[in-house]
Amino acid sequence: MIALSTEQREYGAFRRLLWTALMTTLLAGCATNHNDGPADLSSGWQPGDINAPSQVTPSESLKIARELSDFAWRPFARNILHGPDADGVLVRTPDVSYQENERPGWWIPGEVNRGIPYKWGGFDDPASFADAVAQGMAAGDVSTPAKRIADNDGVSRFATGLDCSGFVSRCLRLPTVHDTAALPALCDLIAPHQLQPGDLLNVPRSHVVLVAGWMDAERTWIYYYETGGLPDHWRPGLKAAPLNKLLALGFKPMRYRGMARETVPSGKEILTRSLRSTAALVPDPQIGEP
Repeated sequence: MIALSTEQREYGAFRRLLWTALMTTLLAGCATNHNDGPADLSSGWQPGDINAPSQVTPSESLKIARELSDFAWRPFARNILHGPDADGVLVRTPDVSYQENERPGWWIPGEVNRGIPYKWGGFDDPASFADAVAQGMAAGDVSTPAKRIADNDGVSRFATGLDCSGFVSRCLRLPTVHDTAALPALCDLIAPHQLQPGDLLNVPRSHVVLVAGWMDAERTWIYYYETGGLPDHWRPGLKAAPLNKLLALGFKPMRYRGMARETVPSGKEILTRSLRSTAALVPDPQIGEP
């Protein structure tokens, strides 16, 4: 056996101490990274179906709805079109000069407006919408009976905005638009009293809205975001209506399979009091698009 000097013994002890500290740090770092993975939303949350096209939480969904409803933009006369586009598709932008039917237009050229306007077949987000407006595209295109008959042939390549299913698809973070006929394939039917923020009320081939929460403890009135409906006409907004009247119109309660859910409901409101105060009351709702 070789005798070690005092200096050698102290150096060996130092190296062992350093190695132990290093391994402790590395193991702690690995554990932290594992717990911060995307599947661990937070304590008490269960991710949505991993086979769904996207993953989203109720609060994220409502935040997107608010961003689309509050988006600030400034249009000009070149963004107005009431007539055929370059492809011959008839376009009617919902600016203030549009006064047909009982749903007049709203946005004012030269001024800052809020909310991405309704566009038949539209699936724009704030960035793509702003770029299209800057390029002089028509800002919105209202729904008409003729467009409903034409379906996809009534969609203009020269207009920008969001229709009801495009709005909801964005709120669900879907990579592509799913119309009111396609959304049920991504969802499960639920009982009306089970509705929670982030759920949908859908009428296939007609209209869809995003549920934002209950207005009263008895669960008779419900908050929802939509575009294309009364009274905001051709822009997105937060509203509240009697649930029984929505159901009477044919709306079916659905839950997106990629929506995360609390394993034990906390009772915390996702829709803040200040936002609830801005909701438009709709005592007699109608299907949003004519």
